[in-house]
Amino acid sequence: MKKVVIAGSAKLQKEVNKWLKIFESKDYEILDYPRAIEESKFMELYPNIHTEFLENITKTDMLFLMNEDKNGIIGYIGYEAYAELLFGLSQKLIYNKDIELIIFKIPSHDVGCYEEIDLWLKLGWIKLYREEK
Repeated sequence: MKKVVIAGSAKLQKEVNKWLKIFESKDYEILDYPRAIEESKFMELYPNIHTEFLENITKTDMLFLMNEDKNGIIGYIGYEAYAELLFGLSQKLIYNKDIELIIFKIPSHDVGCYEEIDLWLKLGWIKLYREEK
């Protein structure tokens, strides 16, 4: 069974649930995904949740970045999601990890890491999501 980690904004729980259903329907083992953290417990819970998320990236076959639209920005990629994608890419380039890096859509030019994403797509280091039929 192929393993997947879903990255992206934890504030988009509706979209997270959509992607969970999509990957579950394709018999993927979902190792991790963006989780909403209760604000009053954020500082207490976040360090362990984030550490576990990064550890799961080292164990997965695919890192999928669900860069959905957010705040009026097409294909939004926040700083943390970009760092997670870069961590996956580092695993691939430095340690020769066999990991697929897939993003949902081309981000808007307004996304801070647009140029890097565009370059990585051109180099074939990451790929765009294609619906499997």
